[in-house]
Amino acid sequence: MNIQLTLGQAWAVLGLAIILEVAGTTSMRLSEGFSRLTPSVLIFVFYAASFALNTLIIRTLGLSVVYAVWSGVGTVLTAAIGFLYFKEPATAMKLVCIGLIVIGVMGLHAASRAPA
Repeated sequence: MNIQLTLGQAWAVLGLAIILEVAGTTSMRLSEGFSRLTPSVLIFVFYAASFALNTLIIRTLGLSVVYAVWSGVGTVLTAAIGFLYFKEPATAMKLVCIGLIVIGVMGLHAASRAPA
């Protein structure tokens, strides 16, 4: 299968891949150590779909940008879910480090749009 995405399509698909990755990671927490069936199965469903989408977009955006943005944005969103939904403590140090991740992702996004 030879699917070629435009730059805009690739970024949109990356957004969907990130949402699926965050859903998979959240399912890990909800599975309570694989003791709950539905969230345990959803871990693998969400991650498989996310990896499949990443495989499609790597040809357009490149491995370094895709993986760094996918993991960075996923980390920030997962941390936000931890703070807001699971009531984990949002310490100053955690927030500063999350801010650094955001800055890095923004830099990668800008670098991917700059002419080579």
